[in-house]
Amino acid sequence: MNNQANINNIYQLDGKVPIGKSIPFGIQHILAMFVSNLTPITLIAAAAQPALSTSEIAMLLQNAMFVAGIATLIQLFPIWKIGSKLPIVMGVSFTFVTVLCTVAANYGYPAVVGAVLVGGLFEGTLGLFAKYWRKIISPIVAASVVTAIGFSLFTVGARSFGGGYNEDFGSVQNLIIAGVTLLTCLGWNIFAKGYIRQLSVLAGLIVGYIVAIFFGKVDLTMIFADGFIALPKLLPYKPEFNVGAIISTAIIFLVSAAETIGDTSAMVATGLNRDITDREISGSLACDGFASSISSLFGCPPVTSFSQNVGLIAMTKVVNRYTIATGAACMLLAGLLPPIGNFFASLPDAVLGGCTIMMFGTILTSGMEMIAKCGFTQRNITIVSLSLAIGIGFTTASEVGIWAIFPEAVQTVFASNVVAVVFVMAIILNLILPKNMEMKK
Repeated sequence: MNNQANINNIYQLDGKVPIGKSIPFGIQHILAMFVSNLTPITLIAAAAQPALSTSEIAMLLQNAMFVAGIATLIQLFPIWKIGSKLPIVMGVSFTFVTVLCTVAANYGYPAVVGAVLVGGLFEGTLGLFAKYWRKIISPIVAASVVTAIGFSLFTVGARSFGGGYNEDFGSVQNLIIAGVTLLTCLGWNIFAKGYIRQLSVLAGLIVGYIVAIFFGKVDLTMIFADGFIALPKLLPYKPEFNVGAIISTAIIFLVSAAETIGDTSAMVATGLNRDITDREISGSLACDGFASSISSLFGCPPVTSFSQNVGLIAMTKVVNRYTIATGAACMLLAGLLPPIGNFFASLPDAVLGGCTIMMFGTILTSGMEMIAKCGFTQRNITIVSLSLAIGIGFTTASEVGIWAIFPEAVQTVFASNVVAVVFVMAIILNLILPKNMEMKK
């Protein structure tokens, strides 16, 4: 480790970097994940029955920034065996959106909090023993699951695109707002250069927000309604523990674990040019889980490693832990500023839909890319095709009656949960299929 502060140390894991020069690199990481960190909460809150108020959503969004900062710092500077000591940026995960929307709609938001609390402890404990089980979740299993997540989010994106769960769903105004937002994101991706391209979602949000103001869809008075500084609220909801919700969420925690293994492995390979160690995998998964339980205490969904930031590291090669820590400190500060949460809470659903429909498509293509990297062997094709066919086919709204013969507990977990079905099917197929299924000439 270089004890002398030097800007060149941004390319070293542990070298010291002058604080003034490290901050822009830290903020860059925050900008790359900022919107993605907050959007899942808005989507889950919109699905909740009874619905959460705008002020409640704003409070949760403020808490989410604070929690993301804490989780990132634990990942960078481990506590005991919890944390990988790698430049991993943590934030609220999209992986859980589908299942937690279902939980929130069926059992209420407190059931979401309870399921995340238990599920986080489950993943964290598994993470400590990762070396004994991680090979079960092979790359092809993880690839199948990520592809399924992409599919499962399309209906969520479409609902937001049309205006969410409001009376004016599908109105001309909503479609114009969403369309302009989407076109802005697309144009930014086409014309922006370098790391600025990473800010396409933020650009779309700003333009869509301005258009929504002109249509009278935004209440600007609420942004500064809670003052400029406030502490995050601990335990805003008393956790409720529903067995079906907990099992469904625990399965998705396993899916998230597979993604985390993929993200951390990719980061080490591209940023540090080496293979990841068992200790690093174990620490990153333990941080994922236990930090998610902490997140639930603030009323927020689970946190996990952000693929956007892995991509940013691959592009810039900036891997310095202390530099990334300046970004985490910025997230903590953002968690103390209610106007930031209020701003995102005031975003109309159509604006979010214009951004997320593109983001969700990216998740699907990431899954396809992962499948391609695994190779199109007969075995891999069988695992992917059969798990997706059963997962998507058996969980569509018109076909859920196929689960009628199963106990209610099984129906609760699987009947409308494409990701859970794909995950279980992919693991079973991966375990039972012969290693070599290629046709011999």
